[in-house]
Amino acid sequence: MATKDSAKDATASWRRIEPLELTPILEAALEGFYDNGFHGTSVREIARRVGVTIPALYYHHQSKEGILLALLEVSTSDVLARAHTAYADGGDDPRQQLTNVVEAIVLRMTTRSRLAALEGEVRYLSPENRQRYRVVRKGVEELVLGIVTEGAERGVFSVADIPETTRALLAMCQSIPRWYHAEGELTPAEVAQKYAVIALNTVGCKPSRKRAR
Repeated sequence: MATKDSAKDATASWRRIEPLELTPILEAALEGFYDNGFHGTSVREIARRVGVTIPALYYHHQSKEGILLALLEVSTSDVLARAHTAYADGGDDPRQQLTNVVEAIVLRMTTRSRLAALEGEVRYLSPENRQRYRVVRKGVEELVLGIVTEGAERGVFSVADIPETTRALLAMCQSIPRWYHAEGELTPAEVAQKYAVIALNTVGCKPSRKRAR
């Protein structure tokens, strides 16, 4: 039987960002793509960073695009799982749900900014692979859309255009890797809290005085 403390730890897990475990190939590709972009990083460079031959690299991934897709799927699956856990931790309160989900997204955007920045390379995917990526990414949009819709219907939020407001909230969060640096003045937790407040203001709702921890 789960104890009260273990249940609390489970629901708070979305706030804990553990070190990301990637294969050596994916780790090397992530570094290369972050430093030089997808187009500026060759398969030979990735193989050199890993210390393997190009044929050995192709044994694990069919192409450089396949490596990028694998990283994007890790990225989107991670944020989707965290967002759903954060949503569940918000109970039946749309205000707390939105607060939690935005914090979860921003914590991941700041703590794993290299991985989050890869979304700018989606344009290099083939139409088929781009659709695979969008299917997972759509899950985050649908989650936030559901929260905003529910909050508006219950009179907790005041939103004139729910779909556009949802897209604006997500775009706000997705822009963070463009400016955030770990050596800056704000910690990931501080950025997450600030963006949660901005999100609530955007949907016409004042932040709750009691914040879950």
